[in-house]
Amino acid sequence: MQAKILDGSATAKQIRAELTERVEKLKSEKGVTPRLSVILVGTDPASVTYTRMKKKACEATGMISDLIEMPAESTQGQVKDVIKKLNDDSSVHGIMVQHPVPSHLDELDILATVAVEKDVDGISALSLGRLVLGTADFLSCTPLGIVTLLEKYGIETKGKEAVVVGRSIILGKPVALALLERHATVTICHSRTQNLPDVVGRADILVAAIGKPEFIKGSWIKEGAVVIDAGYNKVEGTSHDVGDVEFDAAAQRAGYITPVPGGVGPMTIAMLLSQTVKAAEKYA
Repeated sequence: MQAKILDGSATAKQIRAELTERVEKLKSEKGVTPRLSVILVGTDPASVTYTRMKKKACEATGMISDLIEMPAESTQGQVKDVIKKLNDDSSVHGIMVQHPVPSHLDELDILATVAVEKDVDGISALSLGRLVLGTADFLSCTPLGIVTLLEKYGIETKGKEAVVVGRSIILGKPVALALLERHATVTICHSRTQNLPDVVGRADILVAAIGKPEFIKGSWIKEGAVVIDAGYNKVEGTSHDVGDVEFDAAAQRAGYITPVPGGVGPMTIAMLLSQTVKAAEKYA
């Protein structure tokens, strides 16, 4: 068996084309242009790259994107004041604080300042709490990208056994809740899980989000399983990137698999744009 590729790049391109049409409709019918404001505190190289990618993607769909760059030594109060001004600005429909913020800042407190109707990244305590209740307007972008990719490929989640390896608040926990909401039976694994290969081997749908290169071995994968690799790891001394799953071996056993890069990553950005457009539509 050779797994079919879940092409996140192609799917994201299709979604962004649909968003461009929705943006044009908003402009022409309501006089509203969706606007995303991204706050970057400090100069973390990966964060700088990500924020520029997001700005470019927004502008390519006809949206407005502001990148608000703040010094690494910014205080809690200064960052929150910027967010409060954006909350009060009716022309701003989405607010995102680039993760991670410098260690001296309380990230959860900062995220809690973002108005829930503008939390298009879906990771404030209120948004996550609403996800638990099943009433969230906005879901964390990577988990939303994952379940959207499954839907676009017609992959059924109802009644399936899903295993999520990783329990972060921006990926592992919310994707588990999103799959549960879609009627999967979900197991969350982590560093203290006993007999991890056996647990992974039960998965009809596997989401790898542990942040360790090729940690999950191909031999663990159930025949015909759907493998979603949300890892993105640099291989030291090379320009090569790998996921959390041993791709080549896993692809020999899985039914579907996401590549790294070109799988989950492009979907994450597409979902950020999608939720910003959704927020603008609700405002209009």
